[in-house]
Amino acid sequence: MKANIGITEKNLQAVAVLLNNLLSDETVLYMKTRNYHWNVEGDNFMELHKFYESQYKELEEIIDEVAERIRYLGHYAEGRLKDYLKLTRLAEEDYTSDQKIQLNNLLSEHESNIINIRKEIDVIGDKYKDAGTADFITGIMKEHEKMAWFLRSYLK
Repeated sequence: MKANIGITEKNLQAVAVLLNNLLSDETVLYMKTRNYHWNVEGDNFMELHKFYESQYKELEEIIDEVAERIRYLGHYAEGRLKDYLKLTRLAEEDYTSDQKIQLNNLLSEHESNIINIRKEIDVIGDKYKDAGTADFITGIMKEHEKMAWFLRSYLK
């Protein structure tokens, strides 16, 4: 059954596409963070191991919330890895256990998500008339800003 929430089906479909792109970005970033959690090395291994764990747990919550938001709008959330890789705007790098490279890579991806979300807030709110989703992704952007700040603090 389609959602009857005062937004045209055409607009709901467009928002669902944007949210599936975001879901793909979040999933790729989640897997990258898990990879670094598993493969970090160095004299502060345990600190970064735990830090990465805290970050991927936050991303896990975001992923679930984005997928559920898509369902609220009456559409299906992507759930296959091959679809995420087609839709993501993030790139996969080579494996590395170098802490500085890992931290820089993650920081870059969070900042990329922030920039993409910031652009989509107005599109979703103004063009597609979905203030709820615009507010929702604003909250996600704020979480990425916080995670990016934490990453930057390791790179000073």
